[in-house]
Amino acid sequence: MTIIFTLITVSLVIAVIFFILFIKSVKAGQYDDIYTPSVRMLFDDELVKKETTEKNTTN
Repeated sequence: MTIIFTLITVSLVIAVIFFILFIKSVKAGQYDDIYTPSVRMLFDDELVKKETTEKNTTN
């Protein structure tokens, strides 16, 4: 029975740690930019094409 209380205590401590880290990341502004990730996939192909053309011209 003591192992159940130990596991519950440990899981609550871990949950509180993750919650504190989440609050810190929100306050730091990590989730503020919601536009760039949606358009980032549109620009990745152009960057790859530029890199390959630069490699081909230097060879």
